[in-house]
Amino acid sequence: MPDSATVSTDLREAADGARRELALSGALTVHTLARLQAQLETLTAGDTRIDLSGVDRLDTAGAWAIVTLRARLTDAGCETEITGADPSQADLLETVVAALPEAPETESRRTTLTDRLESLGRTVAAGAVFAAELAGYLGLFLARLGRSILHPRDFRLTSLVAHCEDVGWRAVPIVSLMAFLIGVVLAFQGAAQLRQFGAEVFVVDLISISVLRELGILLTAIIVAGRTASAFTAAIGSMKMREEIDAMRTLGIDPAMALFVPRILALLLMLPILGLIANVMGLLGGAIMSWLELGISPAMFRTRLIEGTSIDHVMVGMVKAPVFALIIGVVGCHAGMRVGSNAESLGRMTSGAVVTAIFAVIVADALFSVFFAELGV
Repeated sequence: MPDSATVSTDLREAADGARRELALSGALTVHTLARLQAQLETLTAGDTRIDLSGVDRLDTAGAWAIVTLRARLTDAGCETEITGADPSQADLLETVVAALPEAPETESRRTTLTDRLESLGRTVAAGAVFAAELAGYLGLFLARLGRSILHPRDFRLTSLVAHCEDVGWRAVPIVSLMAFLIGVVLAFQGAAQLRQFGAEVFVVDLISISVLRELGILLTAIIVAGRTASAFTAAIGSMKMREEIDAMRTLGIDPAMALFVPRILALLLMLPILGLIANVMGLLGGAIMSWLELGISPAMFRTRLIEGTSIDHVMVGMVKAPVFALIIGVVGCHAGMRVGSNAESLGRMTSGAVVTAIFAVIVADALFSVFFAELGV
């Protein structure tokens, strides 16, 4: 019975400097493993002869404890020998030694300039492949959109309306609140700085140009990228995990026509509208804060807005909207199609799609800024 199983260790030190002897006796089994380990852990480093002649029973748990002790002493630079084991016990010890996992050999190697260049080259090549894949998905969307124009019966209007509601209508509250608060912050910070020079009235120009030209559409695109690119990736990726896309191909349904075109087209239609809403709410927030902080009445704000702000600023902001929509939609659909067969892949591609979409939107906005600056617009 486990309760009656006993184990004892007898350590005899050698007076002449020879190896000390550790005599084990009793049953070295899984039932006595805890007591055996507690006794062996107190053994300090030193040359040791482990005597098993008094062991009645030995199973893999006891053999593991003995082998682990020998390995610990050997790692400490001590000579260790096992004696007194009968043939069956010796075979069991050898089996346990053979089954123990070996620590992987880590070869320390200095990173050379060639290694760094190789890593850089692989990164650049992977980025080029990724950009080529996105261009391919963009071309696929344009081809299927052209097919929808030539064959209207293949176009899925119900799906487009549903995605327009999800992408556009449901995003209005968060976009409006964000733009309103941005206008408030711009007015407050602008007033604090311009008041030092007695140029408080120019806070209207600061708000209008910032919101209409850059911040309105850019922050709207970032919010849409966060909520829509992830939604596209999760929806398409879940269908790919459940092999629904393969089933669609089997039934003769083109996944690009059924999944990509309605989603990306909904973004193309809704993002400019969301941008206009953001512009209005940003100007409204700036006007309210200017009234409270600087005493600029709404009538004066409107007059200054009309006189000092060109329609070109509105057009510059709105031109960016379709490009941002294409970027977000293509990135989301591409990431969804790259999802593997497990949930980990779905989560990784969803977060990656959000990061990629936001980064690409910001890069595109920077390129637009350089382009319009060169044109003098």
